[in-house]
Amino acid sequence: MTTRPDDAARRHAKRRLAMVVAGGVAGAAVGLAAVYGIGLWTRNHAVAAECRPAVETARRVAPLARGEVAAVTVNPRPQRLPALAFTDASGAPKTLADWRGRTVLLNLWATWCVPCRKEMPALDELQARLGGPAFEVVAVNIDTRDPEKPKAWLKEVKIDRLAYYADPSAKVFQDLKVAGKAIGMPTTLLIDPAGCEIGTLAGPAEWASEDAIRLISAALGRAS
Repeated sequence: MTTRPDDAARRHAKRRLAMVVAGGVAGAAVGLAAVYGIGLWTRNHAVAAECRPAVETARRVAPLARGEVAAVTVNPRPQRLPALAFTDASGAPKTLADWRGRTVLLNLWATWCVPCRKEMPALDELQARLGGPAFEVVAVNIDTRDPEKPKAWLKEVKIDRLAYYADPSAKVFQDLKVAGKAIGMPTTLLIDPAGCEIGTLAGPAEWASEDAIRLISAALGRAS
């Protein structure tokens, strides 16, 4: 049987129409799934009541994540952080909850981390400039071997404005990693007085710069 050209053309047109219709249905399904997925994500990531004041803080801070602190990622939907645990210089247990009522710049560092060592003097200077009843740089060392090595290094380079905190198990880093807040070293988080994350930085920054001072001052509700 011979197929005429007009018959072949009609069959081809029908196949194309069927494909277009199928594609449209599939596209609509994907679109609905995307909308549903976004809505579900929004509901699952609603800001907890205790973190609602941090939303306004994040709005103030976001435009100031520039210059030397441009790599700070401000969270528009601040979330409570895990119950991070470490020790002070005497070995006494501490948790992030001990800083409720104060804004904190939490920094994880280690002596084997070259960028960590490089930014420590700037963190020390930031503590000197803004540290007080409303704010503290909480630098937690996560060296897992010789516990005296980080203390000796801090003394050698004259870092003396920062209180000493440590977690030789490095669990604090793992807890933040599981929460999606740590991918490498150094890791720094800006945390509001209710323990809610305002911003995160993976990598070093010039924390004593005017850019950093303005950013932290905005978190504190002050003019820099």
